[in-house]
Amino acid sequence: MFNVNPYPLFQLFLLFLLFHPNVSARESASALLTDRFILHSPSSGSSSAPQEYIDPTRPSLLLPDGPPSCSLPVLRHDFANTYGSPPASATYSPPADCPAPWAHVVLDLSVACAGDQYDRIAAVWLDGAELLRTSTAEPTESGVFWRVRKDVTRYSALLRRSNASVAMMLENIVNDVYTGVYHVNVSLDFYQEEEKRRRRPSGEPLALGFFPQDSSGLITAEVELGRIEERLDFSSVEAGNPLTSKAKVPSLYEEPADLIIPISNEDSAGGFWFRIQNESDAHFKNFKIPNNTYMAVLEIYVSYHSNDEFWYSNPPDEYIKKNNLTTGRGNGSFREVVAKIDGQFVGSVVPFPVIFTGGINPLFWAPVVSLGAFDLPSYNVDLTPFLGLLLDGQLHNVSLGVTDGIDFWLVDANLHLWLDPHLDSVTAELVSYKAPEISVSRRYMFHLLNGTFKIEAGRKIHFSGWVNSSLGNLTTDVDQKLKYKSLIEFMNDGNYKGVHMKGKVKTDVRIRTGPKAILSQGTYKSKYPLLIATLALPGENNTYTSKTNLTHTLYEEYTLLRDKVVTTSALVDRQDAEGWMLVQDHSVLSGSAGTRQTYQYRDDNGSYLRKVSARDGVLLSDNTTSSYLVASL
Repeated sequence: MFNVNPYPLFQLFLLFLLFHPNVSARESASALLTDRFILHSPSSGSSSAPQEYIDPTRPSLLLPDGPPSCSLPVLRHDFANTYGSPPASATYSPPADCPAPWAHVVLDLSVACAGDQYDRIAAVWLDGAELLRTSTAEPTESGVFWRVRKDVTRYSALLRRSNASVAMMLENIVNDVYTGVYHVNVSLDFYQEEEKRRRRPSGEPLALGFFPQDSSGLITAEVELGRIEERLDFSSVEAGNPLTSKAKVPSLYEEPADLIIPISNEDSAGGFWFRIQNESDAHFKNFKIPNNTYMAVLEIYVSYHSNDEFWYSNPPDEYIKKNNLTTGRGNGSFREVVAKIDGQFVGSVVPFPVIFTGGINPLFWAPVVSLGAFDLPSYNVDLTPFLGLLLDGQLHNVSLGVTDGIDFWLVDANLHLWLDPHLDSVTAELVSYKAPEISVSRRYMFHLLNGTFKIEAGRKIHFSGWVNSSLGNLTTDVDQKLKYKSLIEFMNDGNYKGVHMKGKVKTDVRIRTGPKAILSQGTYKSKYPLLIATLALPGENNTYTSKTNLTHTLYEEYTLLRDKVVTTSALVDRQDAEGWMLVQDHSVLSGSAGTRQTYQYRDDNGSYLRKVSARDGVLLSDNTTSSYLVASL
């Protein structure tokens, strides 16, 4: 793995704090609980050209190289005063000149905006299934523009539909103060199967799955972790007995799901996402799956807003009440998105803390946006062990909720299903279920405006179930360990706030034909530490100066063991930012800030490194080194 030291900025900042005189002001403590701002453009006659904003977490090597077989415009809309309006929509049909199957399909989103505007959340759905969760940059008077390209091949089952409905939600407010209109174009680029690419002959069994990709494009594994490589060779299998000793695991072959069921809001007037307002506000969706389903994965999309936009830095309610603070940002700093089927826990996610471009200090995110802001990650929960409960031809329901959540979260999901092409029905059984309640420890100590708030949480789950299909009787074991730690410190009479957060998850998935006959085993590890140190200094005319240092990192590592061969991939994506801003209410009047980002990725085929540096809205450097010969497909 890569060696990254996240602490030097914070050591220097704390040394500064120790020698800085106390400024006792309750307003400063309230200011430290206000982390969403708008950067107003200076009123000048400047006619500089619009500026491109970038997200370095999307290296080109992880997307198809070369021109697509065809490109299809699917939606164009100007999102002006759209708050409270239904999503913009259009009719979609796949392109006739390059029909399925496709090697890749890439969603291409381009946005331009000029004026003053907050960051806004947005999403794109196809027949109610979410394809992309994104947010906007905060524009300038001269204008900004950006582009998001996301591989959406995994949604091929939806993309093959004709007369489908594509929809996009972006609630925006335009008036005398907020003048920015977001001009949006959405298209799809289709890359057809190459002649040299292996095709599945008629009657050949489907692959066991695929590796989904997260917001960075990296192979992830909270869903499958090793499913797609395992496809049994039936050429020597005895008739009626798919489990002979001659069955073997051949080469890797990827295959998207055969059916995708949206777990989303049918009343789409406010978007297809569910709006969760508190910890008891769970939302349900009924569904029924085909009797020949042999694999199932629940993909969850989530974003957090209003009083929970910065949930990872919220103090407890006791601190707010005893200090007579007016903020609604409370309920502590732990959140967990929980999925249940018919009321039974089947998986959970502690989400990666995406910071939107108006968050913490908007000067940090120009023109290099925060990690995941343009392409928020989705999270995958393997439901295959639970097929024994679902294959009864009856309606079931999925519920989504947020532990300790407050107003508000936007959550929906897609249920990916793989169907046996040779059988009308398969059999399955859940054989092991261990899912104890999450363990949460809270230790709060404070006096007046100073205090420390510690939270530690953990969960360990194990699910196991078999499915007997034309692929054989295969057992899937899912083991996951989740750990979360948070320390929030208020010092210097409430003028200083420190946030130290780290989420950590390890997921193992095994596919086997017997107790020790393991076809494959994949291990996915992820860590996402976040360090924020902010000092607020009260000023004149209801202003204050905020000085902040930030370090935000995503570590991912994937290891696959198959046929005694180990393959690995690893990612470190890190941003360091420092700067100050003069604030009045939520408006940034002036300031200076710099951001550095390092994206490092490696796998068995090579390595990739990109380093980006920006200062005061100007891109200073953008350097890339790669050992890959061509962009990877």
